[in-house]
Amino acid sequence: MWLELILASVLGFVIYWFVSRDKEETLPLEDGWWGPGSKPSAKEDESIRPFKVETSDEEIKDLHQRIDRFRASPPLEGSRFHYGFNSSYLKKVVSFWRNEFDWRKQVEILNQYPHFKTKIEGLDIHFIHVKPPQLPSGRTPKPLLMVHGWPGSFYEFYKIIPLLTDPKTHGLSDEHVFEVICPSIPGYGFSEASSKKGLNSVATARIFYKLMSRLGFQKFYIQGGDWGSLICTNIAQMVPNHVKGLHLNMAFISRNIYSLTPLLGQRFGRFLGYTEKDLELLYPFKEKVFYSIMRESGYLHIQATKPDTVGCALNDSPVGLAAYILEKFSTWTKSEYRELEDGGLERKFSLEDLLTNIMIYWTTTGTIVSSQRFPENMGQSIMVHRHEGEAWLSRERVLFLPGVFKQSWAAKTQGNFEL
Repeated sequence: MWLELILASVLGFVIYWFVSRDKEETLPLEDGWWGPGSKPSAKEDESIRPFKVETSDEEIKDLHQRIDRFRASPPLEGSRFHYGFNSSYLKKVVSFWRNEFDWRKQVEILNQYPHFKTKIEGLDIHFIHVKPPQLPSGRTPKPLLMVHGWPGSFYEFYKIIPLLTDPKTHGLSDEHVFEVICPSIPGYGFSEASSKKGLNSVATARIFYKLMSRLGFQKFYIQGGDWGSLICTNIAQMVPNHVKGLHLNMAFISRNIYSLTPLLGQRFGRFLGYTEKDLELLYPFKEKVFYSIMRESGYLHIQATKPDTVGCALNDSPVGLAAYILEKFSTWTKSEYRELEDGGLERKFSLEDLLTNIMIYWTTTGTIVSSQRFPENMGQSIMVHRHEGEAWLSRERVLFLPGVFKQSWAAKTQGNFEL
């Protein structure tokens, strides 16, 4: 009797969920000003200026002096990565950083692609723009906007760009050849941070749409992970007629049956087409989802409420910054890496690549603080308004690139940094 009542209640709730859903809405294309002071009356300079990543002896000397002053605290016996970044392994990372890592060489690698800046809504927006080295006769490249998240950067796309712009050389089909634009989110990397409160994913989506328009693209494809997935979803909602395809590494889904199924059990998941890998990642639900959220979401609460406080420490200590960010690259790549003394970092990444990402935060003084302010707008950005957080997967606006991007719902729930 009670089982029948429970099943009837669940079924009734599911039916009500779908019947009462609001229709998907587009976002209004508004305007904003995020630079210092009031918006000037003069028209904003829309020129696109070449930009180059640079370094100096003074910058490297200051980094080395700060690394040399690092004070390590011993980890608890057998703690591995349970309490965060294991300081015993951190000593190895610091030693490599101080004695082997060549920042000048990495700057050259960063500059292998053309960099630019342009003013949009009062902010100097940085981006790289990579065109195909060669095109099949009579073909034009597909413009693709790729947006990173936290604690990543534009650099996370460097190894996939050749596969998109020159696929044939890398053994892939040249059916799809792309022209790639990778901007830095305002307050990240070399993009200027907002001087005002309230810059969220919707405002960033508008800024990036204006960037694509300024580059002459009326219709384009978009791809995003982490915050980039929400920004790209907002772009698709804002200017749907300009977006030819949307690909997300991490899908924000609301009012969708897939957001309910984890609560309904594995049998219902199989009925809806979940693969065995999906079920393996989801169940037991309490362990895989609930406990993981409790263990791993502390940073988000801090950054959504008091980002500047922890930012003071991270902006002053390069080793602290590395530990804070690299711990995420460990656990978010695979939660089981918590059980390893080294966090499994070098199983998926090289220390050179990891530290290059850290250096982008470190050398652009203050961006770790401004990047952490993005979650401060969570209440304004995620699942508050009817249009925000809706998955556009049902509208067949998702671009599938077999052999380049991973394509499963489960892959979107873990490993945000792995393409």
